[in-house]
Amino acid sequence: MSETEKAAPNKALMIAIGAVVAVAVAAGVYYYRGGFHQGGARVADKDKVDPDVAVLMASGPLPDIVIGSADAPNSIVEYASMTCPHCAQFQKEVFPELKTKYIDTGKARYMLREFPLDNLAAAAFMLARCSGNDRYYPMVDAMFSTQENWVVPGAEAKDKLLQIARQAGISKEQFDQCLANKELFSKIVQTRETAHEKFQVDSTPTFFVNGKRMKGDHQIKDFEVALGDAPAADADKSKTEGSTKPGQ
Repeated sequence: MSETEKAAPNKALMIAIGAVVAVAVAAGVYYYRGGFHQGGARVADKDKVDPDVAVLMASGPLPDIVIGSADAPNSIVEYASMTCPHCAQFQKEVFPELKTKYIDTGKARYMLREFPLDNLAAAAFMLARCSGNDRYYPMVDAMFSTQENWVVPGAEAKDKLLQIARQAGISKEQFDQCLANKELFSKIVQTRETAHEKFQVDSTPTFFVNGKRMKGDHQIKDFEVALGDAPAADADKSKTEGSTKPGQ
């Protein structure tokens, strides 16, 4: 895995943060950066255990919004943060080819799950959810493609997000109502907690292909290997790199 954003808070702290921020949202106080980065030791990648597929694919606090055929033989689960630059890079440079080669052809189905690294990322995910299932991924794509513009400190971030929301047809009133939705915020926090506690997710992006934690740098060749669709030489090289590369 290339250099990633890290976060591994304990459950009690996450609940406390969720309560504090939910109250702040209800009071009209905007999110602050860094609230999700507190505490916790990170497990080295080599020591992580792949989750049970049935548990990984079970319904969570928020329903999965799936791209691709429900009958696709392969599943790709991504845990991402909207403020993570590596997630944005993947979305812009790798995902289009992954979608064309595997999702659009019925070979795989894909789902993005929320793992916010800070409260601004949580707010962005809330807006994507509030836009509706049909506009969820277009909103995600719009935010990732403009990430450098709106991931800024202070109230300016809220104004930037509002501009994106308005372009998606969300009014100022709907925008404010969405960010004041304590239940939605709580479910996003729960999604993150589940990923961390059950699946040892502590960095973004983290991918599971058919339940297996994906190795490599998250380039298209790594997905080809994970999906059993790579030339033998590339597959052998990827296995070697995965077994020798230290946890980061």
